Amino acid sequence: MANSPEKLLLAAPRGYCAGVDRAVQTVERALELYGPPVYVRKEIVHNKHVVEQLRERGAIFVEEESEVPEGETVVFSAHGVSPSVHANAAARELKTIDATCPLVTKVHVEAKKFAAEGYTIVLIGHAGHEEVEGTMGEAPDHITLIETEADVDALEVEDPDRVAFISQTTLSVDETRAVIARLREKFPNIVGPRTDDICYATTNRQMAVRQMAGECDLVLVIGSRNSSNSNRLVEVARDHGAESHLIDNETEVQEEWLADKRVVGISSGASAPEDLVQRLVEFFRARGTSDVSEFEVVQEDVRFMLPKDIRKALAAR
Repeated sequence: MANSPEKLLLAAPRGYCAGVDRAVQTVERALELYGPPVYVRKEIVHNKHVVEQLRERGAIFVEEESEVPEGETVVFSAHGVSPSVHANAAARELKTIDATCPLVTKVHVEAKKFAAEGYTIVLIGHAGHEEVEGTMGEAPDHITLIETEADVDALEVEDPDRVAFISQTTLSVDETRAVIARLREKFPNIVGPRTDDICYATTNRQMAVRQMAGECDLVLVIGSRNSSNSNRLVEVARDHGAESHLIDNETEVQEEWLADKRVVGISSGASAPEDLVQRLVEFFRARGTSDVSEFEVVQEDVRFMLPKDIRKALAAR
């Protein structure tokens, strides 16, 4: 058939991270334990296929906890929420299940610690992202949000010797490194977290795409438009020499992208299920591509326990 690549490379690791797996399982178990409806504040993870499947099983997605009827069960998404959301939920006597990724919780803990120690906190992240809103809510009077090196240059703080930085967990590793370097130049006494805030899965997926891109004419990343880490994978592939596009599934592949493309790489964001990758592989197999191989850069074995409420309810059953 026309425009059939000779070879497919599948980035490994790709797809679900431990935090997403935990969050999706949390909603599934809540539906089993308590029966529908189970309310979920915001999208549990940034993938429309996952959200749609859970909706079909009886999950009701709302923008704010104030939309949940009093006394009902609500799950907080993997991106985390601010203390005010917990307070509002308590006032409405909602049964809350917190599916915040433990790596996001770590950033919240850092924000509270630095605020308690009197630091001006610089949060590197994207304005409007749910994770950023939750983190800023932990210490709103202490946190300033920046995104770029130019933002660092424009930054004015009360005491340049009492500055700390934290970051959103799903950013570009390379870009964030550059922003932190600029912060260290401007504020030599700046302090940061003991370990990197960018999550292991974001780092590993970017590393795999970075290495794979050099061998590809085209890299397709499966993920939803509002998925920060999926968008970063496209940027990484482009920065390392490959044409790259973000798609939700195989139906969005455009014919002109495939013209004269010999090797196509495939990856998926941390909230994209593996069956979408396999559908894309089958799409290419049907066109005559038979050479399909894994491009493994690192092995992952991270697992997170389900929230305590769910574990207790399952044990009691």
